[in-house]
Amino acid sequence: MELPGDVVDLANLVSSMTYRRIEEIVSGKPRELYEASMHLVRAGGKRLRPLALVLASKMYGLSPEISSWAAAAVEILHNFTLIHDDIIDRDEYRRGVPTVHKVWGEGLAIVAGDLLFAKSYEALLRLLDYGLNYEKVLSAIRELTWAATTVAEGQAMDIMFESRETVTVDEYIEMVRKKTAALFKSSVVIGAIIAGAPDEDIAKLADFAFNIGIAFQIRDDELGLVADEKVLGKPKYSDIREGKKTILVIYALERASEEQRKVIMSALGNTKASREELEKAARVLIELGALDYSNKLAEDFIRRGIEALDSTHPRDLRSRETLKQLAYYVTRRSY
Repeated sequence: MELPGDVVDLANLVSSMTYRRIEEIVSGKPRELYEASMHLVRAGGKRLRPLALVLASKMYGLSPEISSWAAAAVEILHNFTLIHDDIIDRDEYRRGVPTVHKVWGEGLAIVAGDLLFAKSYEALLRLLDYGLNYEKVLSAIRELTWAATTVAEGQAMDIMFESRETVTVDEYIEMVRKKTAALFKSSVVIGAIIAGAPDEDIAKLADFAFNIGIAFQIRDDELGLVADEKVLGKPKYSDIREGKKTILVIYALERASEEQRKVIMSALGNTKASREELEKAARVLIELGALDYSNKLAEDFIRRGIEALDSTHPRDLRSRETLKQLAYYVTRRSY
């Protein structure tokens, strides 16, 4: 699925504004620390959360000039989580470039992540320079703090799942709701908060974003299995090698024969697994219908999310329509 030209133009504008805000705020000495902190930011990325935040703000009349500071805050926090995730997962590439810990070492990478965590709050506080009242900014800070806490809980669940023999679909959904969907939800909610949206609409937007965030992660699990490695920007089958209990693995293990289970488990979490072993495990997941199941599950979450979004009452209907197009795009993308 491709985004319409006008949406692409807006996405590029928001990405550029967000980058400039981040570059302004994430600068200082020692140089190596700030270079490490900016490494993944400079590598690009889709910057979906900043765009969703700006669109949610535009729905209620706030200009991107102001909301871009909040957009920078959530993108900075997101990059903090990526740096630490890559250390935990021992990933060597992200966005097509070597990960921060591969270039600067684990110690400096951890500190770079810590710096970004602090800078995300500094970016939010810049909203005060534009006349936003303290109550709105404080509410945005509370929401970002909730997101940071919830993402950490989700990351912990994901790590603990790796050592467990069985994980249920419900447990997976709860983990994804925390690890992935929480920051997308907070991005949309922060955008609505600082624009002065009514509480009823903020609750609906939260429901929308949670559902879309879960669908996004389900799609991400699928892409780790079937996407082109060069387009994906990270090694194919890395989730299998790292022992991730993705929705595909959970579904397949519940239905696998003894022989199929052996094939999956011989590759799952095996850092020394050969490419052939990983491919064989992936084929078994597909043969057991895991992809068909995950696609249907993602579509159900998308439907729920769009229904929640359609029930809002924004000032700017065009921005709501654009947010809907973005939701479809991120949950039906091929990379």
